[in-house]
Amino acid sequence: MADLDEAIQTAIKRAREAANGRHAERLVHDGPLRQTVIALAQGTSLGEHNSPPAASIHVLRGRLRVTGQDPVELVDGQLESLTHHRHSVEALENSVFLLTTVTSQHDTGSHPQIQL
Repeated sequence: MADLDEAIQTAIKRAREAANGRHAERLVHDGPLRQTVIALAQGTSLGEHNSPPAASIHVLRGRLRVTGQDPVELVDGQLESLTHHRHSVEALENSVFLLTTVTSQHDTGSHPQIQL
């Protein structure tokens, strides 16, 4: 079991110490599901990139700007779905976020589909 508070503290410390101003640690890897804690030192960014089939960003500490089709600023506690458009993430202050992604959407049969 991952300790999220500990992961947050470690990530921001390592990001501040890193030459590139960032640190990432995968906490969950279950089939197509990934959850990664990412820390960015103030002024650091993740350059423009594509999203996986499904993704969300949950700001745990700090303030971020996410570009894409509709640029948005996010702060502590805010959760945003990442669109299928190219986007970048910039730390407006020292920040840590939880990136949740689904890398594949095929039905593995592990969860029955509900018919509505």
